[in-house]
Amino acid sequence: MTPVLKLAAFLGVLAVVFGAAALAGAGIGPEPERAAATDEHGAMPAVADPVRGLAVADDGLRVVVDEPELARGREQTLRFRVVDDRGATVRDFDVEHERRMHLIVARRDLTGFQHLHPEQAADGSWSTPVRLDAAGSYRMFADFSHGGEAQTLATDLRVDGATDLEDLPAPATTAVSDGGYDVRLDAGASAPGEEAHLRFQIRSRGKPVRTEPYLGAGGHLVALREGDLAFLHVHPLSDDAVEFGATFPTAGRYRLFLQFQHDGHVQTVAFTHEVR
Repeated sequence: MTPVLKLAAFLGVLAVVFGAAALAGAGIGPEPERAAATDEHGAMPAVADPVRGLAVADDGLRVVVDEPELARGREQTLRFRVVDDRGATVRDFDVEHERRMHLIVARRDLTGFQHLHPEQAADGSWSTPVRLDAAGSYRMFADFSHGGEAQTLATDLRVDGATDLEDLPAPATTAVSDGGYDVRLDAGASAPGEEAHLRFQIRSRGKPVRTEPYLGAGGHLVALREGDLAFLHVHPLSDDAVEFGATFPTAGRYRLFLQFQHDGHVQTVAFTHEVR
């Protein structure tokens, strides 16, 4: 056989070998990929809701605060707007939890929590009175829905003065609200990426309390992650019971701020919850 014929025969054998390998790979390739995407029972793993509240702009929208520098211990008017990528003020918002805008303010050490409901002016801007009694850096969350899409945009507010930051309290199952109600958290173990069932039992002077509707449910819960103050989506599991579902994206400690209404007054109570 001439050298040319030998080379042609060798190339032909290589083509057959590589063709067979490609067919075998097509036949068995998807199985390892499927195994990596499912658990031992063939079920897809839980996927956490997107973490929100880490940026001043997202999905073509941005929050703009007129004056982020606030005086300590004095009520002032906080004004802000939501603008699109052209800089035009957004005016149309969906009703979520009985409001078109929820404003959450908390200091960077997760103290000084406030849940406010601003009013919208004719020009599309929002305003609300606010009082911050302690100096430091605060995180402001504009939580709303626009065009059927939930959004949480965040930016910083500043209060001048000497700052005495507080350590996050250790995790506990009981706490007392700002109005003296005893509250117990039943949560069990929480794992990253899996929905946790958070149930709160409320008592006043030793007797169980049935809460009144607040923002369309038995209570309202905000969860913020220690460190970056990521804002987590929490949804009520019942219209009357104080129960919530939350998917924590990472291990670590989270501060839970529960608000409920009883005898016409809104109460606030906070818990530290650890996910591991």
